[in-house]
Amino acid sequence: MRLYFFSIFFLIAIAGYTQIPVAGDPLPAWQKGYLDIHHINTGRGSAAFFILPDATTMLIDAGEMSPLDERLFTPRNAMIRPDSSRKPYEWIAAYIKQVAPQPAIDYALITHFHDDHFGAWYPQAPFAKSGKYQLTGITGVAELLPLRNLIDRGYPDYNYPYDMKNLATKYGGGEIEFAHTMGNYFAFIAEKQQADMKMFRLKAGSRKQIVLLNNAAAYPSFYIQNIKADQWIWTGKDSNVIAHFPPIDTTDRKAWPDENSLSLALALHYGPFIYYTGGDNPGNVFPGDNPLRDVETPIAKAVGEVDIAITDHHGNRDAVNEFMVRTLKPRVWIGQTWSSDHPGHEVLARMTNTYIYPDQRDLFATNMLDANRYVIGPLIDRSYKSQQGHILVRVLPGGKTYYVIILDDMNPALTVKSVFGPYTSKINKNNPHQK
Repeated sequence: MRLYFFSIFFLIAIAGYTQIPVAGDPLPAWQKGYLDIHHINTGRGSAAFFILPDATTMLIDAGEMSPLDERLFTPRNAMIRPDSSRKPYEWIAAYIKQVAPQPAIDYALITHFHDDHFGAWYPQAPFAKSGKYQLTGITGVAELLPLRNLIDRGYPDYNYPYDMKNLATKYGGGEIEFAHTMGNYFAFIAEKQQADMKMFRLKAGSRKQIVLLNNAAAYPSFYIQNIKADQWIWTGKDSNVIAHFPPIDTTDRKAWPDENSLSLALALHYGPFIYYTGGDNPGNVFPGDNPLRDVETPIAKAVGEVDIAITDHHGNRDAVNEFMVRTLKPRVWIGQTWSSDHPGHEVLARMTNTYIYPDQRDLFATNMLDANRYVIGPLIDRSYKSQQGHILVRVLPGGKTYYVIILDDMNPALTVKSVFGPYTSKINKNNPHQK
């Protein structure tokens, strides 16, 4: 009888780990109770697809730089992945169709209005079936997959820090064809709302806006905490928020927050597991900058210690400040990188500095360019566990254990390249579900 029960226990234990592959194997499909976070690499911007424990799905960003952008023709930019036979939005949609439990996206979030996060308009972009807008980034993904809820920082009036519907040409912040891009986005929203897509503005401080839609009662320890939206940052207590930036002075353009500083930020909680993502929020203030451009410090105060952190602004020089590194103390850093300044040399030095925090940490990047290696040198190879590929975080039921799985970004079949872990989620005083 004792042997019988041992055998049953052993089989149950083995079954719990059948979703963890080995290098060279196909990726085992997501199952109920698991949390999968796919950092999709197209070489053209950020895109992360989440399968939550009850099969609710979420996409954060769908970057697509214009193929006419001169940056793409230099060694400072990553190659398109897997190849140029499809456009980035097509590759993102194809990836989601392969891994999703259903061919639909429940929530999509646009962290901010930059091309590498939501897509850039360009004259040759294909038109939607309706002919009313063109397909790039999120507008392209939503043409290929049903999108039920779209969340951004500006809906419905898009008037912060200026009237984006009418003044995008004048105040577009240097983005290529920004006014055309925003006009295309607004045309997309108008049509999709008529087809029952819901639109929301992210509400900082809330943990009830993005929720499990299929079986929330089965996973009471799961929630998504909204940290920041526009000028509003959660204080870390209840649903209280503060306005980080003062009211807009229309006479002083230099005092306005830039688009990166207005990025959305979230913390995802599953039992003891905590994951932070924050778009292009900056934290390092350079000479001549508005000191309020440091939004990472109040973000970090609200978030506290985490298991996994996405490097703000891809690890660029104006982000991932020392206070954030010291406060978040992630076991795993993930960089959604595509440029030779991802990461900045000094940023990498901070992330790996054991005097800032002594704990172990593993670093992963979707792309690492030769240009980075030439400038930064051997610190890159010493620091990164993986420098190329899609990055999947697979959290086991309950959130106590997780793995980092690297998938081949040159193979549409998503072959497993390497597996890291198991990692044990931290005991975190900021998580009320921690036992």
